[in-house]
Amino acid sequence: MALLVEPLQYAFFLHGLLAALLAGSLCGMLGVYIILRRMSYIGHGLSHAVFGGAVVSQTLGLNFYVGAGLWGFAAVLLIHFVASRREITGDVAIGIVTTASFAVGVAVMSHMRRYSRDFDAALFGDVLGVSMGDLLLIGLVTLIVGGTIFLLYKQLLFSTFDEEVAQITGVPTRKIQLVFAGILALGILASMQILGVTLIAAAIVIPAATARLLTDNFATMLGLSTILGGLTALLGMYGSYYLDIASGASIVLFAALLFMGVLSARQLLVRPSPSMGGAKSSQGHHL
Repeated sequence: MALLVEPLQYAFFLHGLLAALLAGSLCGMLGVYIILRRMSYIGHGLSHAVFGGAVVSQTLGLNFYVGAGLWGFAAVLLIHFVASRREITGDVAIGIVTTASFAVGVAVMSHMRRYSRDFDAALFGDVLGVSMGDLLLIGLVTLIVGGTIFLLYKQLLFSTFDEEVAQITGVPTRKIQLVFAGILALGILASMQILGVTLIAAAIVIPAATARLLTDNFATMLGLSTILGGLTALLGMYGSYYLDIASGASIVLFAALLFMGVLSARQLLVRPSPSMGGAKSSQGHHL
């Protein structure tokens, strides 16, 4: 018990712990849609695009978060514009736009030849720098993302599993895609201070992939991934404190260890019977 209580006496750790819990849960929630849409690359790409906007906004003296958020949303629109061309696939559009955005940030930093603490935090995370304002921002974004998913649950679900049929039945799939990309950009922006852009993609994908190993029901997977994201964030924060390593790296390593543990247990315990090999679950929404 003392191991759990001791770090809580420090305000910086308490702020960081709460922020990590919110960011981890937020990433876990978004990750379900990412892996089911086979879009893991966009999480990695958008985090790099947001970094470019953060550097430019900081250089111009603009608000760090506002500038990065606007840049990220502009990157989303540009990706959709490029991908609308039949000759260009979505993954190619993501690769071009997001790496170009990241290159802009690197170019500006190299030209300035000075690196502020904000830049380091954006790249690698900085739990020591989490303020009450950062906590409020992460909390607000979590509410926005959770509320959006709740209100558009059926449309997001339908377009995730069968976009063409959803479009035929009247679901505005392009608008839904833009809305999802927008809340994904918000989630990345809010998590940047804790995880850093180099590790956010892993924090989005790993809890959802772990949940996918544990259930084939979509609603259960969504809740489980959110819980696992928050849990690994808490474990990662304590690991960061006692092992004296970066918080973002610690969170991702704990998430990866949990994934490998679940995967190993599944390999040992779940041995499909030859007679049941073709059976499918009829309970819930089978993935």
